[in-house]
Amino acid sequence: MLISLENVDFAYGDNSIFRGVSFTFNEGERAGLIGANGEGKTTLLRVILGELAPDAGKVYLKNGSRIGYLAQNGGYTSGNTVFGEMQEVFSGDYAAVSKLEQLSAELASTDLKSREYAAISAKIESLQKFISSRDSYNVEVKIKTVLNGMGFENCYGQIIDTMSGGEKTRLKLARLLLEEPDLLILDEPTNHLDISTLFWLEEYLQTYKGAIIAVSHDRYFLDRLCTRILELENGKLNTFTGNYSKYKVLKAELSARLQKEYEAQQEEIAKLRDYVARNIVRATTAKSAQSRVKQLEKMEVLEKPYLPPKPPVFRFTYSEQPYENVLTVENLTLSAGGKSLICGGQLNIMRGEKVALVGENGTGKTTFLKAVTANNNAIIRGRYVKIALFDQEGLNLNPQNTVLAELWERHAAATQTDMRALLARSGLFEEDMQKPVKSLSGGERAKLALAILQSENANFLLLDEPTNHLDLPARESLERALKEFEGTVLFVSHDRYFISAVADKIVEIEDKKLNTYEGNYAEYTLKKAQMRELERREKQQKEYALQNERRAESYRSRRDRAEEAKKKERIKQTEERISALEEEESQINASLADPAVLADYKKVNALFGRLLEIKNLLDALYTEYSDMI
Repeated sequence: MLISLENVDFAYGDNSIFRGVSFTFNEGERAGLIGANGEGKTTLLRVILGELAPDAGKVYLKNGSRIGYLAQNGGYTSGNTVFGEMQEVFSGDYAAVSKLEQLSAELASTDLKSREYAAISAKIESLQKFISSRDSYNVEVKIKTVLNGMGFENCYGQIIDTMSGGEKTRLKLARLLLEEPDLLILDEPTNHLDISTLFWLEEYLQTYKGAIIAVSHDRYFLDRLCTRILELENGKLNTFTGNYSKYKVLKAELSARLQKEYEAQQEEIAKLRDYVARNIVRATTAKSAQSRVKQLEKMEVLEKPYLPPKPPVFRFTYSEQPYENVLTVENLTLSAGGKSLICGGQLNIMRGEKVALVGENGTGKTTFLKAVTANNNAIIRGRYVKIALFDQEGLNLNPQNTVLAELWERHAAATQTDMRALLARSGLFEEDMQKPVKSLSGGERAKLALAILQSENANFLLLDEPTNHLDLPARESLERALKEFEGTVLFVSHDRYFISAVADKIVEIEDKKLNTYEGNYAEYTLKKAQMRELERREKQQKEYALQNERRAESYRSRRDRAEEAKKKERIKQTEERISALEEEESQINASLADPAVLADYKKVNALFGRLLEIKNLLDALYTEYSDMI
């Protein structure tokens, strides 16, 4: 057991957030915490962390457990570099390796039989065990693996204070992954990640040793990661085994069963009360009526099942049919802030297609959507095409307007009743109508923007991250509306579940090109996986070829070095032979100058014969030596 909550209540003043929350969370578990906006998910996390004290109940945490927490905008301030900040996680490892090098040097100069030698050896053995258990020699490999996976491969030397808020949050997550706490609590961890980084993070977390609790609206993320779903609804916490897709099935079954049980009991109660009312005053049936009364008194009345608020209902229509070719892009060049984004872009979108525009952050997806609405000779819109744009930043909204005025001013001929009805269907109610736009939450602004989008009656919708601030029921409602829409849709989204539900064609901005993939998101991911596998094999083949070339070079190099060594040895031997022969020649000449030797005729002949041999040998050796050098 890692965490246990027992009947925990929490309220802000008179506003109860949740009550009677109980659950046990074990080591290694992966849970997704879900619930509508405002249900108290972040508050519950803060209670678990000890940042907020519960009004009632107990929170238990296993002694010595380390918790890592990523808040929704949980970046940090630091004058350190990206790589330097990550190195601080492993300060103990760096210190251990440095200490080991120091002790090893000391050991080399210590007497083998001394006590000091034994003491240093024991310290070295302890350090080696520590380094081996933590794989300390490979900490920089770990750092680079996580930084590259999280999209920081080109930012090692960047000062953290110069980064954007989203980058700081992403870097905070990278550091938490390297710290490897026993429990990793993540509040909307996918908000600032592009699709390639999301896939990497999911793969990494699937092998993570610690436990994970994640608050997320990313259903694809919840499906791939979680084995348990915790749902906060109406102040209560419900637990479901399985991932998000399994939760949807179990939740529907539970709701149906509770409703059936409640209705059956209400029907039984009504029958009992009716019998009592008709028979309590009759002498002959009063006794049986009293037994029904006692039965009613003993009955544990079931609470009426909670019916969550109805999600928004979106409906997109248009009045004029466009020609078949809705959008044609020919040789598009696009840049922003001096950065080239697209060169020679080509794209065709036909009437009725639902197209997802994907790509890594910074590749120009939003810029491209805005270019479609502007005048650009490389972008040709078909006849009778009417465009409406959903801007994720809400720049087309007047912050000073009220919610009702913001919509009504765009359609002055419409009635106030119609405008209010559209806003209500979109999830904005009576109490929201006179709110200033600037005071709206992210979800409320998104619903207002979607209400405006519906009112445009456009046949070509451009959507830039429409699900960013919507809760799960609102996202699913938007998915249904777009699938039912007979017009054309081009949208940008990091929500892969949303892309899977809506898109029938994928366009990826990659290497400054618009690459088109016919088919849905599953087909796109399969195609990309095949392409990555092909690239991996080609890279592997090139690496094998390079290794073989290096082996050949290494072999030739070894052979050359061997030949060089042999040559040097021959030169040395030749020099030694020449020296010896020259020394012998000098000694013979000295002997021939001795009168005693000269008196011996046979000895003189032998010496002269040897001198001749020496001369011939030296001539041959001089020639050989000359050739070698």
